[in-house]
Amino acid sequence: MDTSEFRRRGKEMVDYVADYLEGIEGRQVYPDVEPGYLRPLVPACAPEEPDTFEDIISDVEKIIMPGAASPACTELETVMMDWLGKMLELPEAFLAGGAGEGGGVIQGSASEATLVALLAARTKVIRRLQAASPELTPASIMDKLVAYSSDQAHSSVERAGLIGAVRLRAIPSDGNFAMRASALREALDRDKAAGLIPFFVVATLGTTSCCSFDNLLEVGPICAQEDLWLHIDAAYAGSAFICPEFRHLLNGVEFADSFNFNPHKWLLVNFDCSAMWVKKRTDLTGAFKLDPVYLKHSHQDSGLITDYRHWQIPLGRRFRSLKMWFVFRLYGVRGLQAYIRKHVQLAHEFESLVLQDPRFEICMKVTLGLVCFRLKGSNQVNEALLQRINDAKKIHLVPCHLRDKFVLRLAICSRTTESAHVRLAWAHIRELAGAVLEAERAAETKS
Repeated sequence: MDTSEFRRRGKEMVDYVADYLEGIEGRQVYPDVEPGYLRPLVPACAPEEPDTFEDIISDVEKIIMPGAASPACTELETVMMDWLGKMLELPEAFLAGGAGEGGGVIQGSASEATLVALLAARTKVIRRLQAASPELTPASIMDKLVAYSSDQAHSSVERAGLIGAVRLRAIPSDGNFAMRASALREALDRDKAAGLIPFFVVATLGTTSCCSFDNLLEVGPICAQEDLWLHIDAAYAGSAFICPEFRHLLNGVEFADSFNFNPHKWLLVNFDCSAMWVKKRTDLTGAFKLDPVYLKHSHQDSGLITDYRHWQIPLGRRFRSLKMWFVFRLYGVRGLQAYIRKHVQLAHEFESLVLQDPRFEICMKVTLGLVCFRLKGSNQVNEALLQRINDAKKIHLVPCHLRDKFVLRLAICSRTTESAHVRLAWAHIRELAGAVLEAERAAETKS
């Protein structure tokens, strides 16, 4: 959709809303549709090719409005999470439409998803231990609980541990900045020997610093053997798994209890939209379900509906699945795959430009849309380069530390980025690098 069509469609939507408001007194205040009405009206999978905007708007009136906002808000979310799960080729156990016990829910962020998973895992282990030893109190169990993640995990994992009031162990990553089985096993054995209770592991696929991937095929079996809840945080990288050539990065997901990524990061869905799946939805509802009289309704015990207020921390929810429906239909699966592939191609183009300049080095294998690079030399010279880049305000880079190295990161993440922008960014970086190195030589000469 170009800017001209965007203007036209925007005006059409204002007219749609205005017409709705003008005719609102002719609409029922409560829908006639029964729970489960929506799924038979929409396809089982996302379309491969784009649908027209006119067809989508027509379906809004025919399919959504008869059940707006309830049960359409809930039922479209369930279907869209199944659509997305199928695009990722998730195991059937994570889908709501099959015979499994799982399903998907839209959280506000990956931080929320990690916290929800940790709290559900905490409740589950406390109840399991109390069932075996009724004399144990929740407080005495919580005092011994330990969660684990790679030392490359996002800070939101540490925050989840703080909010959940449990210890969090940072497992040292290997030379590729990945969590491996040996390091996790060593930490588990040490903690169990000290009388502590391991219960929760976060594996990161596509770390924030350098887009590294924890080894699921090693970590997963250990979690299964030790009865540990395995949560996968793929906040950034998860979008790429809709492409067959990147799906192998998700191998081992079958060992997970919960999996999360952010369509609002790299799948063209506006913030906020964080997709989370669980194998057993009762693990979430068992931790969060409360039913005060003012929230009771006639269908809550029918088994026909999903009550998402029991799957999350907030009580209120927005109709976030509607924007997923629009995006998936306007682009089609192939359009979304092409978008991801273009960004990865642009990242490799930038990588090739860096490799042609002997002053620079690539610091991590480029897998998706992130390039980690630096000037060969001290951390100070790279910090000076970053300062000049961001002060110039033509492009913006966010750094990281990889072990003892200060590293610059270029992320391809805008819908409108083209090869010309990548080359412009590189020319700008090279020019500023020359100035930084000249200033360094001048300072050395003076000293």
